[in-house]
Amino acid sequence: MSQRVNTDLINDLKQFGMNEDNACFHCGNCTAVCSLTEKGVVFPRKQVRIVQMGLRDTLASSVEPWLCYYCGDCNEQCPRDAKPGEMMMSLRRYLTSVYDWTGVSRLMYVSKKWEFLFIFLFAALVLLLSIFFTEIPEIGERLTAEGGVALNKFAPVDIVHLGDLVIVALLSFFLLSNVFNMYYKVILKTKTKVPIAAYFTALASTIWNTASQWKFSKCDSKSRPYWFIHLLLMTGYVALFTMIVVFLSWFQTDTIHAWYHPQRLIGYYATIGLTVGTIYFMIQRRNKIKEISKNSHFTDWTFLIMLFLTTVSGILVHIFRIYGLALPTYYMYIFHLMVLTPMLMIEVPFSKWSHLAYRPFALYFTELKKAGQV
Repeated sequence: MSQRVNTDLINDLKQFGMNEDNACFHCGNCTAVCSLTEKGVVFPRKQVRIVQMGLRDTLASSVEPWLCYYCGDCNEQCPRDAKPGEMMMSLRRYLTSVYDWTGVSRLMYVSKKWEFLFIFLFAALVLLLSIFFTEIPEIGERLTAEGGVALNKFAPVDIVHLGDLVIVALLSFFLLSNVFNMYYKVILKTKTKVPIAAYFTALASTIWNTASQWKFSKCDSKSRPYWFIHLLLMTGYVALFTMIVVFLSWFQTDTIHAWYHPQRLIGYYATIGLTVGTIYFMIQRRNKIKEISKNSHFTDWTFLIMLFLTTVSGILVHIFRIYGLALPTYYMYIFHLMVLTPMLMIEVPFSKWSHLAYRPFALYFTELKKAGQV
């Protein structure tokens, strides 16, 4: 099948963080040492060749960049120092913009100004809404009989939950429409004939690999701590997101439960996962010791800082509430929402956190493509 060669593809990818484009001489060492490649799914040399040939459509239909977890072996053992692992990271940013039909992802990945503008606008919107929909209670109504802060008198859980549902609806719309665009480019546009049964049989391995990060654990032993903390961070985030979206009336309560109550235990697990994860990854990126952390895009830092601020502000809200500090609780709660909302509305559908959807679906589509080739 003929395909148009795009001579501007390399220059386009440089806007997404790709540096080395001509260093690779295609010795194939990177693919040979990669512990994640398998029969029919080889990378990163294949993607380097696609980029150098300017095959934009082929790249758009490629799932391999999402199957790379950046173990770092390919970078360390490349005789030309072409940094194939970093190139795969750049391709993931680029593909995020390819799937996104709104164009927002591209704006944020190629310009700090646009990303910070979106963050500021959502934070300002939350502040404005808090002025209209929250009210500091009278002094005598700020504390509960137990001595804790009456948070729901300041921010009624029903109103906050309604806001949660609006955010979830928007996130679902943008993410699912982008995932369908990904499906169109990977499966439909390439005319892959997938047996109907494969759509069901491929689910089991996809769910298992997503929940356990099993493929990530196949990186060499030097990456095991990274894998474990990444798993801790992911499960902590999923637990907290579920509590906020599905069980908010149980989670945001004025009742101070015992430390062993399930509500607090789940909250503590999520807090530990998010705190340990964000601090660990920020230290790794700051020290640049491991190959996987030597090169950082500005969106990597934005994501980590926003997630860290969300976690810390949430911890402070909990502490202030428990110890009956009403005004600090109310003001910190607003700040918490001012960080959390743009992180969800920007990072999840359009930036770094979108790999939470694209990587599992890449695993799923890979299984579908295998079934279609039998």
